[in-house]
Amino acid sequence: MRLDDEQESSHFEVQEGRGGGGGGGLGGGLGMLLPLIGSRFGCGGIAVVLIIMVVMGVNPLSLVGGGGQQQAPVQGERPSTNELTDVQRVSLKVLGSTERRWADIFKAEGQQYPPPTLVFYSQNGQSGCGAAQSAMGPFYCPADQRIYLDTDFFREMETRFNAPGDFPIGYIIAHEVGHHIQTITGEADRIRKAQQRASEADGNALQVKMELQADCYAGVWAARDTNLMEAGDLEEGMRAAEAIGDDTLQKAAGRRPVPESFTHGTSAERMAWLRKGLSTGDPAQCDTFKGAI
Repeated sequence: MRLDDEQESSHFEVQEGRGGGGGGGLGGGLGMLLPLIGSRFGCGGIAVVLIIMVVMGVNPLSLVGGGGQQQAPVQGERPSTNELTDVQRVSLKVLGSTERRWADIFKAEGQQYPPPTLVFYSQNGQSGCGAAQSAMGPFYCPADQRIYLDTDFFREMETRFNAPGDFPIGYIIAHEVGHHIQTITGEADRIRKAQQRASEADGNALQVKMELQADCYAGVWAARDTNLMEAGDLEEGMRAAEAIGDDTLQKAAGRRPVPESFTHGTSAERMAWLRKGLSTGDPAQCDTFKGAI
C-alpha cells in the first residue's frame, strides 16, 4: 500500500500495563467477549478464537447469552505518534484513510460519519465489552465504538496464516471499521435481534452474512482510495481472506468442516465479497443479506 502520504488518524488510545483480570485467563476473557461475538470479533480475531473453540468442541454462537451488563469504556492514554511503533503508525494511517473515505460516503447521503477509536494494547487490555487478550486478535466493541488491537497479531498473520504484506493490515482494520458501520447504521442491532429469535444454525448463517458484509466494506474502502493500492495488494488481500475462511480454519484444526457451524464464511465467500467491494467501490453492493456472488 502507498501510505507514505497518508495522514494518521488522531482517534487512538494506548492501554499500558493493564492486567488480565485476576486469573481469568483466556477462558475468562472469552466468557466476557462471546455474548457480543457478532459485532466484535473481526476477520483476524476469529481466526484464533475459532480454532480454540473448535478444538474444544464448542460452537462460539452457542455461548451467546445476552443479558450481560456492558462495562464502562476504559480510557487509555494518547501519546505522541512519535512514540508509536512502525506497525502502530501504519495502522493509524489505514484508520485515517478509512475515516476520509467513509466520511465522503456518508456526506453524499447528507449524513456525518462518527469515526471509531483504535485502542492499542499489549497482551492484556480492557474494553467496554470485557477483557481484551492478544489471543483473540483484533475486535470491534459496539458498546464503546472502539477497535481493539494488539499489533503482534500481524506477525501471526504472516507466520501462522501465511498472509504477509501490508495490505492484510489494512484489510483487517477496514473489516473492523465495517463492523462500526454496521453498528452506527443500526444493521448490527437488527441482526442481533434476529439471532435471538433464530435457531443456532440460522443464527450462524446471519453471522456469516454480517462478516461477509464487513469484508465487502473493507473492499469498498480500498477501492475508494485510488492512491492506496499498488501491485500485489490484491493478491495479498485474497491470501488473507482465504486463510481465515471457516472451512480453512476448521481443516487447520484437524476437523472436518461443518457448514452449519460457520460464523464467518468460507474462504471462497470471503474472497468473493472482498473482491466485490474492491471492484465496485459501492457499499450498496455489499448487501449480503439479499445479494449473491
